[in-house]
Amino acid sequence: MKAGSKFLNAVSAVALTAGIVVTGAGVSMLAGVAIAEAAVVSRIDVRGNSRVDASTVRGNLTITPGSSFNNNDIDESVKRLFATGLFSDVQIMVSGSALVVTVSENQVINQVVFNGNKKIKDVALRGVVQSRQLGAYNDLIIQADVQAIRDAYAAIGRSDAVVTTRVVPVEGGRVNLAFEINEGDRTKISSINFVGNQAFGDGRLSDVITTKRSGFLSFLSRKDVYDEDKLRADEELLRRFYYNRGYADFRVISSFAELDETNNEYVVTITVEEGERYVFGDVSIESTVPGIDSDSLKGLVETRSGAVYSAKDVEDTILAISDRVATQGYPFATITPRGDRDYTNRTISVVYLVDEGSRAYVERIEIRGNTRTRDYVIRREFDLSEGDAFNQVLVRRAKKRLEDLKFFSSVDISTQPGSQPDRVVLIVDVKDQSTGEFGVGGGYSNNGGFSASVDITERNFLGRGQFIRASVGGGEDTREYNLSFTEPYFLGYRLAAGFDVFKTKDSSYTGFEDETQGINLRIGAPITEEIYLSTAFKYSDTSYSGVTLANIASLPERNAVARTVANGGHQIGALSYTLTYNTLDDQKLPREGISARFTQEYAGLGFDSDYLKTTAKASYFRMISEQADMIGQLSVGGGHILSTSNNLRVFDHLFIGQETIRGFDNRGIGPRVFSGATNVGAAGGTTYFNGSAEVSAPMPLVSRDLGLRFNVFADAATLYGNDISAADFGGQTLVGNNMDWRASVGVGITWASPFGPLRVYYAEPVVKENYDDVKKFGFGASTRF
Repeated sequence: MKAGSKFLNAVSAVALTAGIVVTGAGVSMLAGVAIAEAAVVSRIDVRGNSRVDASTVRGNLTITPGSSFNNNDIDESVKRLFATGLFSDVQIMVSGSALVVTVSENQVINQVVFNGNKKIKDVALRGVVQSRQLGAYNDLIIQADVQAIRDAYAAIGRSDAVVTTRVVPVEGGRVNLAFEINEGDRTKISSINFVGNQAFGDGRLSDVITTKRSGFLSFLSRKDVYDEDKLRADEELLRRFYYNRGYADFRVISSFAELDETNNEYVVTITVEEGERYVFGDVSIESTVPGIDSDSLKGLVETRSGAVYSAKDVEDTILAISDRVATQGYPFATITPRGDRDYTNRTISVVYLVDEGSRAYVERIEIRGNTRTRDYVIRREFDLSEGDAFNQVLVRRAKKRLEDLKFFSSVDISTQPGSQPDRVVLIVDVKDQSTGEFGVGGGYSNNGGFSASVDITERNFLGRGQFIRASVGGGEDTREYNLSFTEPYFLGYRLAAGFDVFKTKDSSYTGFEDETQGINLRIGAPITEEIYLSTAFKYSDTSYSGVTLANIASLPERNAVARTVANGGHQIGALSYTLTYNTLDDQKLPREGISARFTQEYAGLGFDSDYLKTTAKASYFRMISEQADMIGQLSVGGGHILSTSNNLRVFDHLFIGQETIRGFDNRGIGPRVFSGATNVGAAGGTTYFNGSAEVSAPMPLVSRDLGLRFNVFADAATLYGNDISAADFGGQTLVGNNMDWRASVGVGITWASPFGPLRVYYAEPVVKENYDDVKKFGFGASTRF
């Protein structure tokens, strides 16, 4: 098609009058022929075709017998014939009263094969190339296919892959097309160098960007694959990082990669100019919109005079003001921050201008680049749709939501003019990434021995945005099975509905086994961007096997257990709600922000248990040293359970251990039952409190590219207030039913490995009772697939 256009554009004005034959291959002169500027033919003859029907050729012409035509019609007809991809050459000429169309047909591809490929499978390469079985053989398309295959290999770090083609004729005018691939070696990144940075070291900036240096396990994570688009995205990540830490003048001078062909390795160099660090000066709001009072908006301002300048705080303020103004009936209002820099005092005064804004509407939203995630999963994160008023603030919010899903390695939203001056087209470009995880965990206790667990999680099931998880675990005497599913947009609304099915077995008691199974139904919805409300109904049924009076004689609360067994087991039906507050900057490795959770659960509803249980936990993260990437964390929590009828049943009490205070086993602290001098086991309590302090930093003397962090922590907790009646102990003794605190200190290592975050810790109890169950060592891991 390009060949035809090349010549037609040059000669179209004189083709007919000069008697020139317009062809796809070139221009040839016809002697003794003179054609008028407008001509009429009585028929159209098609020549040279063998497989393509003549009617197909005529159907792609703009010329019809009996109608006048000119050079423009000749031009358009040749273009259309080449656009079919069926022909390698096209000639159109007038011979008497006939229009003669002579074509040379492209060969037909009998089969497309790939040879030499191991890292990329055939099915993936077929999705990359345009050449198809029974399609036309076209040199231009095949050249594009070769480049597409090379690009696919470059995307997995094999930039030196060589791709050639081999054509084998077969009978019937067909050919077999083979792409011969030499995959070459992986192109690595030997080093990433930063130039011009003073406030933050190379290690800290390396944590910010997504491009990573090659390591011994990089072939699993693929983060060391050089990609120019990814490097451009890294520039933006660096800008955000500096802008949110006061460096408003920051800019990236250059970023490039040099390939050492000898070693097949890239050296990436990023040159920056940090500038000075600023704090906020005066902050005010001005409104030109009638009916909008500036003073009523001041409470929405996140930027405070004297605080370190942060572009994120400015954006959050714009979002808050925009929402408030829109609810007051001004959807087109724009909020523009105007900064006034004082270079001497290094302050930036900000005025938020509220204007009417121009009227514009969203004509359509185009989704591009998603190979796995469904379009509707992306569209539903927008608070606007086709026909709605265009609002840049809502677009930025949708971008943040899409990034927070962690379904995509990159998200970019741009705009294009629509069909009318007041119409805007939104272009959403995304790149899918792995969303599956395979996890293992385990530990060892002095009572229960070794324990282990395995789980499989998919956060974007079948590209529908659904969450599914299955896990199995246990130790020497226990087994646990769980299956969870969540639909984040139930019935098309922003309601996350799901269920959890679970089953546990415990044979740690002498001579018998208990088995619990049940289901948890839940639904939740966001109240604000930071606050989330969820509700749930839980049903569980515990049954027993192998029970005799002899083998429950030594159990804690043996009379209570005996009555439960006599009743055929224990059933719980409970309703609960949970409020969650989350401002963390990163869910995997938080450096700033708060995460808090408050839950109340009521059990009754005609089942065996009657209680009201309240639990709460809050964690605060803050950078101690940006330069050293040292993160501090403070956590507090507590819980209380209150019987709503008589005394609490034995199984309804609160039990805490290693998940709350490291260094102790499950059910490791709190009230216990003794039979004489024998420690029978944990009895549980009605109230607990806990606190924790932790500091983490990159592992010293180790490259930060390995993702190893060193943790130092201190935990404390107490559990007390057992509510079992004295008669239920049957002569046994309850001890530790007071507010005695336990404490532990420890160290740990966290590895952001290609398998996912892996954690190992050792905790030493420093305050404990001699009857507590200790578990000093623990580990856990999860991985993406």
